[in-house]
Amino acid sequence: MKKIFLSLFLVPAFAFTLNEDPLEIGSSLPKADLKMKDISGKEVSFNSVKTNSGLLVMFSCNTCPVVVRNQSRTNEICSYAKEKGIGVIILNSNEGNRGDDDSFDAMKSYAKEQGYNWYYAVDKNNEIADAFGASRTPECFLFDKEGKLVYHGAIDDNPQDPNSVSRIHLKEAINETLNGKPVSMKKSRSVGCSIKRI
Repeated sequence: MKKIFLSLFLVPAFAFTLNEDPLEIGSSLPKADLKMKDISGKEVSFNSVKTNSGLLVMFSCNTCPVVVRNQSRTNEICSYAKEKGIGVIILNSNEGNRGDDDSFDAMKSYAKEQGYNWYYAVDKNNEIADAFGASRTPECFLFDKEGKLVYHGAIDDNPQDPNSVSRIHLKEAINETLNGKPVSMKKSRSVGCSIKRI
């Protein structure tokens, strides 16, 4: 009985992505011109961040234990994408925590601590998360140079144990896209905390 109760208790916070209507592979980049407030204070849009090589959009936050535990992987893959000429933006959609540890000021502090060298913006009223069908942190969406979705899911195949990772899905997708090849694994299951919507 205790095991059953524990399982039920953990499901809302840590679970596989179960989006009812996630953005389909091949879809065009939604809300491309919507202005979002970056931690620099600037207003940015996907179109202003996207490059001729593509765009990586990651839904994340300051507070999810999965995000915090895997922060080095986030930094590594975002740095890799930038090195390859891909635009990078991380979105914080936790509107339900905006007055707390996912506030704008907290985002600035967290990004500074982690050495972010890319955009980290507020997804006001969950508008972008809703358009993408995103539900977890972290959750990744990779778009090619045409602005078409080519990969959706996790960074790699083992968010629980970095020493047991056998495939970095997002890195492979970046390489295949830049080499003009079809992405061999277009979807994977994202594991993390639920986005705290209002």
